[in-house]
Amino acid sequence: MHIDQPQRASASHGAALWDTCLETLARELPEQQFNTWIKPLSAQLAADHSRLTLYVGNRFKLDWVRAQYATRIAAVLEALQGHAVQVELALAPRAAPIKPSFSIPTSETTQGDPEPARAPEPLPAPTGDRDSAGPVRTRLNGALTFDTLVEGTANRMARAAALHVAGAPGQLYNPLFIYGGVGLGKTHLMHAVGNRLLQTRPDAKVLYIHAEQFVSDVVKAYQRKTFDQFKERYHSLDLLLIDDVQFFANKDRTQEEFFNAFEALLAKKSHIVMTSDTYPKGLTDIHERLVSRFDSGLTVALEPPELEMRVAILISKAAAEGAEMPEEVAFFVAKNVRSNVRELEGALRKILAYSRFNQKDISIALAKEALRDLLSIQNRQISVENIQKTVADYYKIKVADMYSKKRPASIARPRQIAMYLAKELTQKSLPEIGELFGGRDHTTVLHAVRKIAGERQQLTELNQQLHVLEQTLKG
Repeated sequence: MHIDQPQRASASHGAALWDTCLETLARELPEQQFNTWIKPLSAQLAADHSRLTLYVGNRFKLDWVRAQYATRIAAVLEALQGHAVQVELALAPRAAPIKPSFSIPTSETTQGDPEPARAPEPLPAPTGDRDSAGPVRTRLNGALTFDTLVEGTANRMARAAALHVAGAPGQLYNPLFIYGGVGLGKTHLMHAVGNRLLQTRPDAKVLYIHAEQFVSDVVKAYQRKTFDQFKERYHSLDLLLIDDVQFFANKDRTQEEFFNAFEALLAKKSHIVMTSDTYPKGLTDIHERLVSRFDSGLTVALEPPELEMRVAILISKAAAEGAEMPEEVAFFVAKNVRSNVRELEGALRKILAYSRFNQKDISIALAKEALRDLLSIQNRQISVENIQKTVADYYKIKVADMYSKKRPASIARPRQIAMYLAKELTQKSLPEIGELFGGRDHTTVLHAVRKIAGERQQLTELNQQLHVLEQTLKG
């Protein structure tokens, strides 16, 4: 078919635009989500550049991409194009099917209308070998290693435990359960364990998998009656790395199969590393016998990175991008972006892009301009007064108790927690925070901050309460 020059130019521009959009989304989204839902899409840009059509493999994936990612894709395209781009989703033609990928089932039942009958697809055996004809079967990201993980107080214990597992799998800390909020490095640590083990034992059977993928594999095994393959796949591993096990909630069949795999792996002294957004006993709608297995090894928390660690992360990641981040700029950004590593990386990307686009050196003034929206939102949402009200509501005391001289534990404890959060989440100095807490001396605030910070490392329940408060305050 003859294609005239404008059509060729439009097709070329569409491919380049989508490739650039993919690069942005790959940096923003967890690898599992990106590879499962975004990477398989193919795109076609309208001649007037006002509409981008994305072709999806089946109806379920179409609905999922529309609900979860279409808005973000449209925003990225608008930022790249400089004008709004309408995103449309369509099923890929049968003649040119999109490479199949695992999907999240809507339920764990085979009743109703299952997928059209087709020959069972053999599940690939996970090995440490790299297949030159296909992707790495371990699903490990080779860039996520212990060397590229910045160490700090927030992750030191988890990193040490992960290093031990990588060096002596099947012995201590089995299973290793790592929990923490979004973007704190849980997935990075798991990939680092797998990559380190394969350095010393290239023949080891290692598999990294997201809990959603395990759910999907269980459903497919039931539908296609391929449980022998399923068990061979999972029960023969030397190291299973499974992300976000909270997704097993309310999925009885999945929990049963994971329990069986768990027992089989422990019996053969294979190692299991898991992550979750909460500690084992905080998981809801998970069978008690499974929770007890999760809690039977070592449970470690990943905390939001402290100031010095955030600075080191920014400087390190800027260097990896071929840019030099002045220390004073890194401190400025680190003081204003506190929640997690992912947000830090997002802030860094904005600064680097702003610097390159405007051909200006990186400075505090440039960082303020590049992050003006983020700083505006943060300054509007988090204030000491908001912290005091949120903490008072959480612990069911009066806001006035934050300023009072009352000292019973039921009041003093929440007051100290509010002081700690004020120091962590705002730019206020210790004397300024003391003044806002009834004119207290800055040494009182310092004592509260150190006390709560120390106890957070030791007390799981307190850490969980602080995590909830931080997420509430950050919206």
